[in-house]
Amino acid sequence: MNTELMEALTILEKEKNISRDVMMDAIENSLISACKNHFGTAENIKVIMDRETCDYAVYAEKEVVEEVLDPALEISLEDAEEIDSSLHIGDIAQVPVQSKEFGRIATQNAKNLILQKIREEERKVVFDQYFEKEKDIVTGIVQRYVGKNISINLGRADAMLTENEQVKGEVFQPTERIKLYVVEVKNTPKGPKILVSRTHPELVKRLFEAEVAEVRDGTVEIKSIAREAGSRTKMAVWSNDPNVDPVGACVGMNGQRVNAVVDELRGEKIDIINWDENPALLIENALSPAKVISVMADPDEKMASVIVPDYQLSLAIGKEGQNARLAARLTGYKIDIKSETQAIEAGDLPENYMEQMGLTEEEGYTGEYDDEYEDDGVYDDAWDENQNPGTDESEEEADTDEIEFVETEDNE
Repeated sequence: MNTELMEALTILEKEKNISRDVMMDAIENSLISACKNHFGTAENIKVIMDRETCDYAVYAEKEVVEEVLDPALEISLEDAEEIDSSLHIGDIAQVPVQSKEFGRIATQNAKNLILQKIREEERKVVFDQYFEKEKDIVTGIVQRYVGKNISINLGRADAMLTENEQVKGEVFQPTERIKLYVVEVKNTPKGPKILVSRTHPELVKRLFEAEVAEVRDGTVEIKSIAREAGSRTKMAVWSNDPNVDPVGACVGMNGQRVNAVVDELRGEKIDIINWDENPALLIENALSPAKVISVMADPDEKMASVIVPDYQLSLAIGKEGQNARLAARLTGYKIDIKSETQAIEAGDLPENYMEQMGLTEEEGYTGEYDDEYEDDGVYDDAWDENQNPGTDESEEEADTDEIEFVETEDNE
């Protein structure tokens, strides 16, 4: 038993996860290569290796002839009988080859062949390991900034977080642990090239799968995600179990689950809405927290016309159009948002609509709309990148360029 070789192969298998059979094949090929360098040919060389004991033997198959013309391929009858007395002219003799007799160059070539095979197998093992994690999240350790890119250590391989895949405003410190989405894993001659991202919408989905058991087991499905990395994400969810509230499952007790995701995304706001097969209801939900009066959706043209109360127009559109833009991405519809006044002027609502609903321009909203669209004085703060979700701010601090405040008797 070749104990030294067996121990070396066992260490390689444990530390580098390289199969013993693969390494034995590499050793056999290296011996054949050494024979070729030593004898000038390897066509008649046979290597026999015991996979259990790691014992090996090298033989040169030579034809028994009366007169030897090519010593590499032929052997005299006299020499052949010393190996096996039963051999005759024309038979094939298996002549043992002593690998210790190989020259320095042949030995060095055999060694290089084995080392090259080890490196190739290492790269293949690492590639296979991270290829399985493609389209999934991994945890990496920040190493250093390389220009505007960030070098991330993923364990057995390094990845480069490029500037395009970084969230604007995020700054990481060396040795900091962060979650990343593996976009693609490529196999290159220099090893696997791993493309990771912090801006991909699927990062949010994978984080929720990790935090929410109902999403992980398929009870709650994430139907659609629209994201503006670093600012806000809208996510539509659906429950396959009528007894499970999909939004509540994702939010968690006291918001623990959604807050865990928000913390990982460095404070990025997340809106979770109910998915609906009815596009009009889906669009209404997608424009949340803005209230909607009516939605007219055209499934064929993928267009929708939405009417909102006058004082909700700014909230429906969002800061710099963000709320409407994310709602359009989430639903796949081109959304046209109008206020009640604009809708009446355009003829989308009857002229006496305001009177029918008990509304006047002077008195503002009365009756049932006071309850349904209660004015709490908070509009654009939900869309302010510098605010936390749900944080109140005064009317003086709010962006009032597009907001028309209407006083009512109830508000007084």
